[in-house]
Amino acid sequence: MALQCGIVGLPNVGKSTLFNALSSAKAEAANFPFCTIEPNVGVVTVPDSRLKTLESLVKPHKVIPTVIEFVDIAGLVKGASKGEGLGNKFLANIREVDAIVHVIRCFQDDNVVHVAGGVDPVFDKEVIDTELQLKDIESVDKKIARLEKIAKSGDAKARKELEVLMRFKEGLQAGKNARAIEAEKEDLEVLRDLHLLTIKPVLYVANVDEGSILTGNAFVDKLKEDIKDENAEVIILCAAIESQIAEFDDAEEKEMFLSEYGLDESGMNKLISGAYKLLNLITYFTAGVQEVRAWTIKRGWKAPQAAGVIHTDFERGFIKAEVIKLHDYENFKTEAACRENGKIAIEGKEYIVKDGDIMHFRFNV
Repeated sequence: MALQCGIVGLPNVGKSTLFNALSSAKAEAANFPFCTIEPNVGVVTVPDSRLKTLESLVKPHKVIPTVIEFVDIAGLVKGASKGEGLGNKFLANIREVDAIVHVIRCFQDDNVVHVAGGVDPVFDKEVIDTELQLKDIESVDKKIARLEKIAKSGDAKARKELEVLMRFKEGLQAGKNARAIEAEKEDLEVLRDLHLLTIKPVLYVANVDEGSILTGNAFVDKLKEDIKDENAEVIILCAAIESQIAEFDDAEEKEMFLSEYGLDESGMNKLISGAYKLLNLITYFTAGVQEVRAWTIKRGWKAPQAAGVIHTDFERGFIKAEVIKLHDYENFKTEAACRENGKIAIEGKEYIVKDGDIMHFRFNV
């Protein structure tokens, strides 16, 4: 599943430094706006300790983790919705991603210029929000114009859709993001073809200085207070330190480096896991001597859909799924022992796959 998170923010907040730390793709990091003119895409491995557990039990020839894609989108500025700073192009890039990782500068450094002249995380967030909201209002207005003539002719469906659109327009004009406006499932269907920017789920990344990576700082506190009603998560990390961590190839050296800063895991791992969760994704596994592999699916998918990620034939000819829970595999050590002890469940087409399921599909095409 090629699901993408777009990394956005004002220029010089640490987006490209963060992206470089995230992936092997190298975006140019420079102390001036728009050093990233084309969006860069990085494919990043999702950290999952369960793979190591399965590897130790199955001893496969290879282990294949699941991945997530990050897109480094050039810095937005005030006026982007009207085309300022290559804004139209950047907003189009945001429209194409599934979720937004909003990087916000929460560090003071006189050597790194700030486009607004000073560090203020709430101001930075509002600049981005406003530009996205203005673009969404533009999209809503276009659909309203199309529906008004139809509604005047007495079309009940058009009138109902107009009511939904007007409610969202009012919310956006009041400074609300579309995802924060209360709506029923059928209301959201009215908006589906608009691909609104502010309806996308968001994860905030507070980029702090080295001394603030454990406890945060006043800038982070200010950001958290501002988003407390958004039902969004804030991840604290130091992009400069993360770029150093990314240089380590040796796991023990990396662990020692982390311990020097009092960290249990890198901020990158937290960010990747947070983005995975934000996209409402889960992982199931296939395990055999040839390979142990993690597969990405949407939460709530049924067994045939999950099988289709491996191959469309698996979904088309789905018969049943054999499912082992990881704790049972750990307890009995082998698939054969799990079978002998009745720990392999036989599930049909209505089975909803759970995060961490170890699955084997039976199909006939």
